[in-house]
Amino acid sequence: MKDLNLNNIYGKESDKVVISVAITGVMANRNQHPNIPYTPEEMAEDTLRAYNAGASVVHIHARERDGSPSIRPEMFKEITEEIKKKCDIIINYSTGAVGIPREMRIAHIRELAPDIGALNMGSMNYAKYSPKRKDFIFKFVFENNFDDIMYYIEAMNEVGSKPELECFDVGHIANSYPLIDMGLLKTPVHYSFVLGVNGGAPPTTRIIQTMADSIPPGSHWHVIGIGPVQWRLLAGALSMGGDIRVGLEDNFYLGNGKKAENNGELVEAAANLARSIGREPATVEEARKILEL
Repeated sequence: MKDLNLNNIYGKESDKVVISVAITGVMANRNQHPNIPYTPEEMAEDTLRAYNAGASVVHIHARERDGSPSIRPEMFKEITEEIKKKCDIIINYSTGAVGIPREMRIAHIRELAPDIGALNMGSMNYAKYSPKRKDFIFKFVFENNFDDIMYYIEAMNEVGSKPELECFDVGHIANSYPLIDMGLLKTPVHYSFVLGVNGGAPPTTRIIQTMADSIPPGSHWHVIGIGPVQWRLLAGALSMGGDIRVGLEDNFYLGNGKKAENNGELVEAAANLARSIGREPATVEEARKILEL
């Protein structure tokens, strides 16, 4: 009985949830959604909406002012400065890119030392399929070998950015075990379960439970759902005690099928979902303690 957690059975008086917002991503564009933020000023305004709605972490992909993807540290710096003028939210930078030298994928982390650096934990087919078209919307190989992963972790450790391990399958979680044993990954480790991408694990609540059961004790985890299935995945994550992410990078639609106007509306829906089962969005200060930044 020593492992019985009564909080999981009876609930806590105050059970905080860290809500992250992925404001823009790299693939979504204004042909798909007219309010995808492109410029640093637009990203800052949308981050403020999300912050006011309950987000405590913002996940950033940089773009040039015309909306094209960017990995230039100068753009990450400008985006971050504009956001910090609006609110003191926790900053999380992406390192995801295809066909880019690894030093360029990590340069903005080295130079700007965000609170968190997202770290993809394995190579995979990365695709989105349309049953309506009977074809893939996009498909490519997303390479993340062990040498590169270790290179990124070492860079994050040098500047004090906490790695967030983006795991698209259970095997990606297993990839973290030797890195923990080597002392490269410092405990407690923070995991992201990314579900809804063809090439990764199926987007089901059973998979969330399997992934949550696979991480080392004391680790933190949250769920990233890609596409409208997101809301069912978030409901499962919230009921299991996990944290959650929403945002226009991941999904344009609310649970009722209506297209969200902006990131703030998505965060508001996520916060209301959390409150409906007795969990309150964490403040930035609370999120820093929960994630042990």
